[in-house]
Amino acid sequence: MILPMANQTSAPPSSEPSAIDRFFRITERGSTIGAEVRGGLVTFFAMSYIIVLNPLIIGTVQDGTGQVLGGGAEATPETLGMVAAATAFVAGLVTVSMGVFANYPLGLAAGLGLNAVVAYSIAGLPDVTWADAMGLIVIEGLVILVLVLTGFREAVFKAVPMELKTAISVGIGMFIALVGFVNAGFVVPGEGTIVALGNLGTWPILVFVVGLVLTIVLFVRKVRGAMLVAILTATALAVVLENTLHIGVRSEDNPNGFNLNAPAFDGVVTVPDLGLLGQFSLLGSFENIAAVTVVLLIFSLMIADFFDTMGTMVAVGAEGKLLDAEGNPPRSRAILAVDSLAAVAGGVGSTSSNTAYVESTTGVGSGARTGFASVVTGVAFLLATFLSPVVALVPYEAAAPALVFVGYLMMAQVAGISWRNVEIAIPAFLTIVVMPFTYSIADGIGAGFIAFVIIKLALGKVRQIHPLMWIASLAFLLYFTLGPIQEALGL
Repeated sequence: MILPMANQTSAPPSSEPSAIDRFFRITERGSTIGAEVRGGLVTFFAMSYIIVLNPLIIGTVQDGTGQVLGGGAEATPETLGMVAAATAFVAGLVTVSMGVFANYPLGLAAGLGLNAVVAYSIAGLPDVTWADAMGLIVIEGLVILVLVLTGFREAVFKAVPMELKTAISVGIGMFIALVGFVNAGFVVPGEGTIVALGNLGTWPILVFVVGLVLTIVLFVRKVRGAMLVAILTATALAVVLENTLHIGVRSEDNPNGFNLNAPAFDGVVTVPDLGLLGQFSLLGSFENIAAVTVVLLIFSLMIADFFDTMGTMVAVGAEGKLLDAEGNPPRSRAILAVDSLAAVAGGVGSTSSNTAYVESTTGVGSGARTGFASVVTGVAFLLATFLSPVVALVPYEAAAPALVFVGYLMMAQVAGISWRNVEIAIPAFLTIVVMPFTYSIADGIGAGFIAFVIIKLALGKVRQIHPLMWIASLAFLLYFTLGPIQEALGL
């Protein structure tokens, strides 16, 4: 008996994955090239504010010799443009490196908070130049790189209890949600209160609300690329409003303007000036300030860099379901090594220490799972050195909804914490709340670590404290008391 032809025909062989797919393990991680591109672009739009903000922080402050970064006694459009170009260029290089060498969906750029420390606490010291300050950043990055290569940094990360890692991720979720609300002006400092609701009757707030509502609607409707669509739609609305109503940038005279940049179109291409690259002095700071002061400054920078990235890579991995049973991401040593080199690159490029950005969770929330998304983000930063007028079209208010919504996604992990077990619940609680309340990831991690050790000591469970948790907690104790120590030493 002859079988029907339909039963004799085998199914067509499945197509072979592309070289990009194989290299980045895109299919293996349950993603697609389209999802990686979307995720990479969402991360870029969520981070791109640093191209505008970093120059306003490190490009406007005089160093100990009365000079601003880029030269001269006062900031000019030319010097600020140099800082912006260097910021985008270095961010692009290190983010592409994260994608290629660590295969992790993590964007890096000049770290907020760290750049303020460099501008106001280091460069402003008497006789210290911007080159000296950037040299300290290079030294700090090299020290952390040594800790990575010796396995110490990775060992500290793996010594953290799983549920405390979960708390770090949840805390970062609350932190970036607060960042989103503040960046959009939805939450502002209150009169008689710490924070209050902003003026909801402004056009920029309308842009934010439309973006957030659209994100939620598209997400619950299971529309692919919901965050990217919402960002682009909110940006289009902002452009229309600005070009018809001339809202402008927020200031004392214009309190209802856009927070950082008004989305006005001013050309497409600009020629970047990368003259700041290489303008650093590795040991210049030791010649101008006391060695003990230099060591304390390096230590404070190192602690923030060391633990900020630890928290961020946990948050990204948790959101993308990339962590193993102990809460560790794949190739964690490679991730930490690239992050350390990014700090060095930030000093070499005169942009302040570059570090991992929590905004990367927005890309992961939009589908990114591999380093290919980081390559997309990095290339976007490199293009931004030439296309800065186009990047300036995206105001804070259009990107902030993605931060708020990812805060919700990350908050769902709170169910993984044993809240009836006070030994972990109290440190987890402190980790979660201190991050947004202090506006610092490192401060939240430090509070949780110290509380964990104190509780174990109080219960007589010293043997349950990993030796590296002792070291990390003591380092945080020193970090939190640096101010009184410096005052006592007259520094």
